[in-house]
Amino acid sequence: MNSREEQLNAFGRLLDIMDEIREKCPWDKKQTLQSLRHLTIEETYELGDAILDNDLPEIKKELGDLLLHIIFYAKIGSEINNFDIADVANGISEKLIHRHPHVFGNKKVNSVQDVENNWEKLKLKEGKKSVLEGVPKSLPAMIKASRIQDKASYAGFDWEEPDQVFDKVKEELHELSLEINKGHKKNIESEFGDVLFSLINYARFIDVDPESALERTNKKFIKRFQFIEEAAQKEGKQLTDMSLAEMDVHWEKSKTFFK
Repeated sequence: MNSREEQLNAFGRLLDIMDEIREKCPWDKKQTLQSLRHLTIEETYELGDAILDNDLPEIKKELGDLLLHIIFYAKIGSEINNFDIADVANGISEKLIHRHPHVFGNKKVNSVQDVENNWEKLKLKEGKKSVLEGVPKSLPAMIKASRIQDKASYAGFDWEEPDQVFDKVKEELHELSLEINKGHKKNIESEFGDVLFSLINYARFIDVDPESALERTNKKFIKRFQFIEEAAQKEGKQLTDMSLAEMDVHWEKSKTFFK
């Protein structure tokens, strides 16, 4: 591993490179905070994919891409005389110190739960009117639901036992079934949302990240489905020419390879 001095030198080198490309590269010169936004979101998801795959070389690469974006935003901030990378680093440093009185102060905590509860109290003291204010509006719905439930839990609004939450899942499924039988489209959508919300809540109680769990299942389905496509190709067939029973035979075989 690199020494602290080597790490700082590497960071300084990156700052120098950003200065150079911002001045001399036509593409980099035209970028704005707004034009970079969607690219940053894309890079974040690519990092998430690498983490799910536990691909350490790819994680390192994607962290670099994301770090570049942070440096880029700070460079633009300095050009409009608003903030620079030092302001960004100092800002998060002060925030970390303030949010960790059990590390940098005299606050005593006995568990992770104590830390999380204290964080929410500190955020309210910082001027937030609701513990839910810190949940970004643009988050994907599943992640947003998970964060909402986390924050409500920190405030003490939560179930006591996992079995209670699972009973709620079953209750919501029953209500969805009733609305499906009635054929009320609007109510079906509402109840389906309740089912998903309760399942995401239950995931928290059994220590499962629902976003990661679903994405792993997505990846597994893709691999199994592509196994069927390859099997069809070996048989000289189009997938659309195969019966469901034929596809199911290959689907069952795929489970041997992709679990």
